[in-house]
Parts: sequence; C-alpha cells; structure tokens
Amino acid sequence: MSLAAVPVLRPPEVRSALAGYLLAIADDELILGHRHSEWTGFAPDIESDVALSSVAQEEIGHARLFYERACDLLGGDPDTLAYGRAPDEFRSAVFVERPNGDWGFTITRMCLYDHADAVRLEALAAGTVSPLADLAKTLRREEKYHLMYGEQWLRHLSQATPDSRTRVQEALDRAWPDAWMLFEPVDAQSALVAAGVMRGDARDQRRLWLAQIAPILDGAGLKTPSPPDAVAVPNGRIGAHTDDLRVLLDEMTSVRRTEPGARW
Repeated sequence: MSLAAVPVLRPPEVRSALAGYLLAIADDELILGHRHSEWTGFAPDIESDVALSSVAQEEIGHARLFYERACDLLGGDPDTLAYGRAPDEFRSAVFVERPNGDWGFTITRMCLYDHADAVRLEALAAGTVSPLADLAKTLRREEKYHLMYGEQWLRHLSQATPDSRTRVQEALDRAWPDAWMLFEPVDAQSALVAAGVMRGDARDQRRLWLAQIAPILDGAGLKTPSPPDAVAVPNGRIGAHTDDLRVLLDEMTSVRRTEPGARW
C-alpha cells in the first residue's frame, strides 16, 4: 500500500513531516553504510572484514527501502534521492558522516547508532500506519544482529588492555555530542506523533536511547558521558554538514556522474 493512500497522512503538514523524517532515516542509513563499506579489505581480521561488509550492504539496502517510502510522498525515484542531491539537501546526522578513524571509533559509533536506530524503528513499529509499522518490524529483526556485533566488539576492545579501554573511552567522549544530535527533530516532527504515525517525540526517543545505551557502556567498563550542555555540532537535520559529507558524496556519486542513469 502506498503511503500516499493512507488517510491519516492526507494533511499537508503530516505528509511533509513524514517525508522529511523518512529522508533523515534513509540518509543516515546510506551514509553510515558507505562509511562501513570503507573498511572492506582493511578490517582487523577476515571475519570482521566480511561481517562489516555485510552490515554495510544491509544498511544501504535499508536506506533504499526508506527512500522508496519517501518517494510515495514526494514522487521521483530512490536513485535520485540517494545520488542526485547536493550535500545541503541531505538530512543525515553529522555523526554518520565523520571519517571512520580507527577501529575503536568505528565500533563505538556503530554501537551508539544502532541503538538509536532500534529506538527509531520501535517508534515506527508502534505507529498506526501499517506500511511503515510493518517495514520497521522487519528491519528491527535484521538490525538485532548489528546490535549484537557492535556490543561484542565494544566489550572486547574496552576490556582487552588498559590502553585499549582508554582509547575506546576517548572515542566515546569524542562521539557523544554527535550521537546526541541523532535525535534532533525534522521540521514539524511532532505532527507525526499527534497523527499516530510514530510513538514518542524526539526527546522521548533520546531518553529511551540513553536508558538502553548507558547499561551497555557501564557493562563494558566505560563511563557514559554527561548530556552535553550546548552542542556545537552542525545540525544535519536542517542540511548543515561538514566538508566530510561533500567529499564522501563526491566519491559515492562518481559513477552516476560519469554514467547518467546508472542504477545502484
């Protein structure tokens, strides 16, 4: 069933808010998927190489599904949304566009992001719009393996040696303000809660995420950073990004620019 045919989505403000929210999710998944893919051939061991490459493929596949739902409301096609927009048209969080750094930063980001994504999917799964709720339930089953993988590696790195724990803690402290911004709302996101499209506003979702991630960090011997008083991070939800996204998009879209009409 196309989202355009769902009665609760007929008010223009609800349709617009949902289109923006779906783009934000899809953009997060696409950009992080490509960041994960950069480890192919460079991960610490062959098992990790295969595992993170698989996670990257799944994240990009999930992005396409959300782009397809966005196209129900916006028209167009997923390929154009993914590879035909300028950096300031992306609604991904800056958190996912940061360069990979070392393996510890990548795993820390993966763990923080995947738990945020789990909260986001749970919110949609509890909504009343069947096409979105069903999609969220399906993806939630796939994402649980990402959660398990990230948590396993986080514990391993944080408990291996005092030096490795220090490095993971430093990665966590560095990533925390960016991760906090994963829950910055898109324009008029509260209209989606009021219409029953999703459960819980952005602040509710952030609280649930923190309640989930804090025990995991504590169990790994890490100190959960305090909520940032003021986050001096560009807000990707309104199109503010670092130059890292421009560089990444130049690489991602090189084939499409060379061969117009090429499909991903």
